[in-house]
Amino acid sequence: MENKTIATKVVALGGLGEVGKNMYIIEHNDELLIIDAGVMFPEDNLLGVDYVIQDITYLKKNVDKIKGLFITHGHEDHIGGIPFLLQAIDIPIIYTPKIAKDLIEKKLVERNINYNNFEIITTDLNVKTKYFDISFINTTHSIPDSFALVIKTPNGTIFETGDFKFDLTPVGPMADIHKMAKAGDEGVTLLLSDSTNALSSGYSKSESAVDGTINDMIGKHHGRVIIATFASNIYRIKHIAESCKKYNRKIIIFGRSMENSVELALNNGLITDKSLFIDANDAKSLKRNEICILCTGSQGEPLAALSRIANGQHKQISLLGDDLVIFSSSPIPGNAESINKIINKLYLKGVRVFTNSEFSDIHTSGHAKEEELKWMLRIIKPKYFMPMHGEYRMLKRHTEIGVLCGVSSENTFICSNGEVIELLNGEVRKNGTVQAGDIYVDGSRVGDIGSVVIKDRKLMSQDGILITILNINTLTRKLLLKPNVTARGFVLVNENQELMQKIERKISEVVNSFLTKSPYSYTDLKNQIILELLPFINNLTGRKPIILPVIMEVNQS
Repeated sequence: MENKTIATKVVALGGLGEVGKNMYIIEHNDELLIIDAGVMFPEDNLLGVDYVIQDITYLKKNVDKIKGLFITHGHEDHIGGIPFLLQAIDIPIIYTPKIAKDLIEKKLVERNINYNNFEIITTDLNVKTKYFDISFINTTHSIPDSFALVIKTPNGTIFETGDFKFDLTPVGPMADIHKMAKAGDEGVTLLLSDSTNALSSGYSKSESAVDGTINDMIGKHHGRVIIATFASNIYRIKHIAESCKKYNRKIIIFGRSMENSVELALNNGLITDKSLFIDANDAKSLKRNEICILCTGSQGEPLAALSRIANGQHKQISLLGDDLVIFSSSPIPGNAESINKIINKLYLKGVRVFTNSEFSDIHTSGHAKEEELKWMLRIIKPKYFMPMHGEYRMLKRHTEIGVLCGVSSENTFICSNGEVIELLNGEVRKNGTVQAGDIYVDGSRVGDIGSVVIKDRKLMSQDGILITILNINTLTRKLLLKPNVTARGFVLVNENQELMQKIERKISEVVNSFLTKSPYSYTDLKNQIILELLPFINNLTGRKPIILPVIMEVNQS
């Protein structure tokens, strides 16, 4: 370690002021580390957008400095952006846990990206570069192979928690609290800690409590059991499989992401009995109390398996009165209405439904609640603290928790994506910003879906689109035929003939006036039609549809 006259920079390109899109940068002189590269799923107002990823302009400018990408665990908000990152810049090596590597490779195959320079993270791995010394500590989360990072820099030690909770009776391995305490005793300059559940008081439930509750439900119910959970919660899938084996139930999987997770669990030895899983057609020979359906759709997604089952649209599954449906999940903010609609439809089918509540332990979060965040702060004992991975209110509350746990308030930093904090000789301060923001992914298109396109999509969804086709003789500057006008999402044309005729007359009036007074210009004519037609339609209907003039040019004297 050397070069103490140069500051070490820490900046988030995603993950601050939001839940998802995690990407954190640690930089010293000519070396740069990237931690995670996740996606964020779009809100309802981002029409047609599949994912939101980071603006990586800063990485493109500093691509020669990149020493590697470090992955804390295999959830989408930490690995989902890797295919797009690899398509944009050269990443020399990806350090990743084994489970995350399997998930990443599947994503790369789907997008025809050839990349194979991985190194598997274990607790014994130690990565050393000219300026950095990186080691890894086991944490507990809802997916196996989750790690915190200890990054020693010339200006102090940074501890990055990844996503974590403290569970003293987990389904998988315990978090290595002793190794965390050792790092704390050796001295941590800056703690970056998961804030997702900072607004939730107390402790999170143990995964073993959920295991016990679901085990009882599977064992005691005399009909078919249908369980919807997050496909990413591999530990939950593992103990559902173990309970089904105990009570002689076979499992039918519905949902592509669920199939991928089960395959991953089988390949990594987390589930050992492949014979538990059967095809839906093979279930016809089984009694109903010998069947468990494991499916996606716990968040009310309209195309997911559970939604299609509830709507009676699933080709292979029809609900019966003795079915038990278990939502082994909690609503993601914004999804409560969709989930309630599905639950109501299930009740209308006459089935029993269980959802997570304070009275039933059928789900627990993988993120630390307030008392567990206090544990992390007390164990690590940082001099400086920057909460990460959370909306502003979560970061704010986590900062308050940090102060309660002995961090001076002036040593806490609530940052936004792009804000730079610097470590220099054991001291930390804010210093400047870099470019950061949201990039929209729509199918295979990355970055060309801007705010103007989203605005147009919103307008079309609200007020529709109106298309007018014009035939114009550019030599005689005359409109050859009356305008052909059609609409989608604006009005029912057959029931609004008088309105459509008024619009046609207005278009003819605008075009004839333009051709009489002005030199012919394709672009100018289109703009003039839109300029005059939009207020005219708004006055008649109160709507502002997208107007698309299509001009067919004829050159005849």
